[in-house]
Parts: sequence; C-alpha cells; structure tokens
Amino acid sequence: MHHRSPFAFGRIAKALAFLTLSCALASPAAYASKKAPTKKQATTATAAKKKQSAASSKKAVARKKSTAAPRKVAAARSNKASTKVARKATARRAVAAAAAGAAAVAVARPSFGQLAGLHRVSDPLDLKSSVALVMDQDTKEVLLSKNDHAVLPIASITKLMTGLLVAEAKLPMDEMITITQDDVDTEKHSSSRLRVGTTLSRGEMLHLALMSSENRAAHALGRTYPGGLQHFVQLMNQKALMLGMTETQFVEPTGLSSRNQSSAHDLATLVNVTHANPLLRELSTSPGRSVAVGNRVLQFNNTNSLVKSERWDIGLQKTGYISEAGRCLVMQAEVAGRKLIMVFLDSMGKYSRQGDAERVRHWVEASLSDKTVLTASK
Repeated sequence: MHHRSPFAFGRIAKALAFLTLSCALASPAAYASKKAPTKKQATTATAAKKKQSAASSKKAVARKKSTAAPRKVAAARSNKASTKVARKATARRAVAAAAAGAAAVAVARPSFGQLAGLHRVSDPLDLKSSVALVMDQDTKEVLLSKNDHAVLPIASITKLMTGLLVAEAKLPMDEMITITQDDVDTEKHSSSRLRVGTTLSRGEMLHLALMSSENRAAHALGRTYPGGLQHFVQLMNQKALMLGMTETQFVEPTGLSSRNQSSAHDLATLVNVTHANPLLRELSTSPGRSVAVGNRVLQFNNTNSLVKSERWDIGLQKTGYISEAGRCLVMQAEVAGRKLIMVFLDSMGKYSRQGDAERVRHWVEASLSDKTVLTASK
C-alpha cells in the first residue's frame, strides 16, 4: 500500500487540478446567475419604476397647482387693483379735461362789443377792433370813426386816469408803498409778480402800472391816496365829469372790473389830457424797467410792442384787456408829421390792436393830400 507507483500519483494530481480549475471557472457564472434578474423580475421592476415616476409627477403637478393657485389669486387681485387705479386715473384725466374745457369756454366768452353786435359794423380799413377813433390832436379833426360813442368796458385803460390823479396830486414819488392783501385781485384772480409784502416807491408803482399794467401797483396807488380807496374812486369820476367825459364811469383803479366803462370819444379826451403830463408820457412809453424787489431783480416790459419799433414815434400809450372788453389800445403818436390820437377798443386777437394801429399809420401816410375822413358803416 505504501509503495504505489509514481504514475498513479500523477494521475491523481491531474484530476485534482482539473477539478480545481472547473470550480474556479464555474464560480463567477454561478455568482452572475444569482445577481442577474429574470425577465419577469425586470418587467416588474420597470413597472414599479413607472408607478413611482407617475406618483412623483402627480405630486409635482399637485405641488405646482397648489403653488399656482395663490399666484393666480394674487395676480387677479393685482390686476383688479391695477384696473381700479387705471379707472381712477382715467376719471381724473376726464375731470381735468373737463375743467380745462370749462376754462377755455370761460376765457373765450364773448365781449360786450360782440354781444352788442358791434363787430358787424364794417369800415374801409377792415379793422379788427369793433370801436375805433382816430383824430388830429391839434385840430381835433376826426380822420376815422367806428362806433366811437359805444360805451364798453375799458380794462386797463383805466390806469391812465389813476396815473393822472396821482401825478396831479404832487404826492412824493419817493414815498415807500407796501403791497398788502387788499391789493390782491379778487375780481379776475389774476397773477402778479409783486408779492404781498413787496415795498416799492410810489414812483416805481406808478411806472409799473402804466408801463406793464401792474394791477397790484395800480390798486396800491389808489389805496394809499390821501382819503383812501373809495375817495380815490370818487375823484376819478369827478375828474371824468370835469373833462367832459360824460360816457365814462369808474368803480376801481385797475380796470379789472367790467363796470369801468367809457367810449372812444371820451378816451380820446383822456389821452389828450394825460399826454400833457411829462411824467405820464415818460413812464407809459418806457420800453422796460429792472426793479429790485428784496433779494431779486425783476425785469418788467412794456405791454405795447410798438414802443420799441423805429417806425413809430409814440408820445403816450396804454393797453388793456379783460374778456368783457377785448383787446384795447390808446395812443398819442406822430404819423407823417401829424400828431394823432388813436383809440381801439374790443379788438379780437392778441396782436390785432397793434395791427389796427399799423393799418391806420399806413393809410395816413398814403393819403396825406386826400383829406379823406373814414366813417364806418353797417
């Protein structure tokens, strides 16, 4: 037993090696077969994954819906609020437009001359003023007349009478006058650069009233006149009667009231008298004036652009405007060697009164030898 042949041992060793190799090769395959899923298992796993994915998708959609719902509500509320704001803004714009329209209608309301039908009266020069009078200052010859006895509001032409009374009273022109609340316009609610509390000399107030038609300055001149405002107005009417201005009345010193009324015939008399005063001539025809008001320096200009024209030699002038009076202008001017007094009332258009004066000047220059008198006709 202990003496087997080497051949037998070799055969046994080979068999053992073969078995060992077979086991080594078979082990990975067996391991792989245990790990790899069967076809049924794979299908089941895929279905599970799909269910899980679907469930996840449903949850995501649910979360999205739950999140979107408040957003939609918030958006709806925001849109509703925006709509309300837009409607309010539209309503405000509508109200503003209506107010602007009402203001435009108020500004465009007809003048007394229009209401009286005075603009239907024609004249050879096709003047835009419904009332006009041109006369030779020296000879009193009437060169042109159009509704010259019609009594209409005269607006700031009133300030010529205000200036005449102040100048003739010989009041100290260096006396300081302060603008008060009493001088603020409550008739037309017009604006002014002379604020309440502004203090200027009487001479400066008179200058601004005649040159720039400053209403607060004119009112302050009447208010500070000896005896007070009511006494001043009485003197204005007394002066008018004394001058023969029987178609004239005054109720205040600025011309803002439509109850300050006169005719072209009476105003020609007023122009002639005020032209005789050197101070009124100088102040009314001044092109402009810089005035120190507190820490400010204000530039005031003449309301009549013709005073700056080289074509005109104007000795005295005054403009006026309120809606009831239309555009008004009175002047003393030398044209073609003749001293003329011109009165234009109730002119329609911002520059039409100056245009009427130009028409008269051209006509006078062209008809020196004709001695023609122009009379308006219906």
